[in-house]
Order: sequence, then C-alpha cells, then structure tokens
Amino acid sequence: MQKRRILYVNQEIMPFSPETEMSKFAHDLPEFIQAHPEGKEIRTFMPKYNYVHEIRNQLHEVIRLSGMNLIINTIDHQLIIKVGAMPGSKTQVYFVDNDEYFSDRLPQRDKNGVFHPDNDERMLFFNRGSLEAVRKLAWKPNLIHTTGWFASMIPFYLRRFNKEDEFFNGTKVVVSIFGKDAFGEQLCEMMDKKLRLEGATAKDRLLYGGRDYISVMKTALTYAHGIVIASPDANPELVDYAKANKKNVLDYNPNTDEFYTQINKFYDLLIGNTRNKS
Repeated sequence: MQKRRILYVNQEIMPFSPETEMSKFAHDLPEFIQAHPEGKEIRTFMPKYNYVHEIRNQLHEVIRLSGMNLIINTIDHQLIIKVGAMPGSKTQVYFVDNDEYFSDRLPQRDKNGVFHPDNDERMLFFNRGSLEAVRKLAWKPNLIHTTGWFASMIPFYLRRFNKEDEFFNGTKVVVSIFGKDAFGEQLCEMMDKKLRLEGATAKDRLLYGGRDYISVMKTALTYAHGIVIASPDANPELVDYAKANKKNVLDYNPNTDEFYTQINKFYDLLIGNTRNKS
C-alpha cells in the first residue's frame, strides 16, 4: 500500500532563503516527517526568488512540468518549474518561476523596501502554479501543509479545482500561523476583479475584502481543515479566530522533536484511514 503523501507549499525555505523562524520550520519539518519510522512521501514547493542561486544550488528545469501558461488577470504567464535538493539530504524542492513575477525580483518587497504592487498576482500565480505542477506530476497529496501568507491561497484553489475535477478530492489542508509574517499594506485594489476571474464566489471575495494580511490569512483558516500554531508569537487575532471557528488546532510546543511528532500525528488524524491508490 502506498505511503501517505504530504505536499508542502512554502513562502520560504532555509537555506534557499535567509534563516527565519518560518524558513527553518519549512526546512526542518519535511525532513523530520520524511525520516519518521513509518515514513511519508513528500514534495516541497517555494517561489524562485532572485536570491536563489541556480548554479550554487544545482537547480535544473523540469521540462515536463514547465511550459504551460497560467492566465492571471486575463494575461498569459508562463509557468516554469525548477528543482533542486536541500543540502545534505535527498529532499527535493520544486521552485515556481516566471520571468515577470519571480526571476529578477525579491520576495515581497523591492530593494528599497517597497511592497510589490502586484503581490496579489504573484501570490495567485505561485499557489495555482504549485497545484498545477503537482497535478501534472500525477502525484495526488493526501494533505497539503502551507507556511506563510504567500502560500495562503491553497485552500481557496482546492475548493475551486474540486468543482472542475476530482484530482484533489479528499485532500486535506493545514495552514501554519506565525508571528512575524504580517505585512502592513493592502493588496491591489483590483484584487476583487482578479479573484472573480479565478472563479471566486461572492463569499470568497467578501472574506478577502480587506485585502490585508488578516483578511488573507482568515480566509485561508476558514477553508483549512487544520491549523498549526507554529510560533510562540503567532498572531493572537488569527489564533482566536481559528479556535472560535472550532477548527482542528494544534498548539505550539517549544520542544521541537515533540512538536514535529505531534504534527505528524495531526496529519494522520486529518487524513484518517484514506490512502492514495494512484
């Protein structure tokens, strides 16, 4: 019988990104889960920001996953997927790339600290591109775990995709809450129009209406199956929101090994007895 499959969609991963609480979590957790005695099969995705050095990290393009175009705000954008391995391990990391959105650009702000005005489109492209690549791999995950607001559109897209076909039917989503992930700006004022083009319902657009960090994350929590409080400084408004909505919530544990073991059991609880047959 096939191992359970966990897909990680991350805003940042150490050492491809500078070390932060989030990037370390996104590096260490998949390594722990993959090495756990009963084992799970994993895939990991992050954006290909300009500071990810292709030669140093030995990245190469995955031709069979690249080349498709994703229409964002009525414009075609080419999806490019590159892959590398975490140093010192066999854990593969897939990078979502695009010339306009990622190749020559820093994560969420430019070199002067200015919030990118098209961050909403970049977020849409990254989230949708990750799922499209997984679908093209014919690798159906039992569960998707997201880290960072930049990966927060995954629950929305799963709902949309499940209306179109059954590939992700039964896939559960876990969202992590951190403490230093917030942005103070608002996303593009045209975001509502772009969401309509992505198949968003009136409820979706109402949830995203604030176009700020709290609105984006609350929408992810609304559609998630489970929430992990991944930081002792996790945003209290989001923690209260998750618990008030009676979500499956796993509280933070400062003992890393215990915490990751609890997360592994949390996955099993959410997945239940189902296993992929593909």
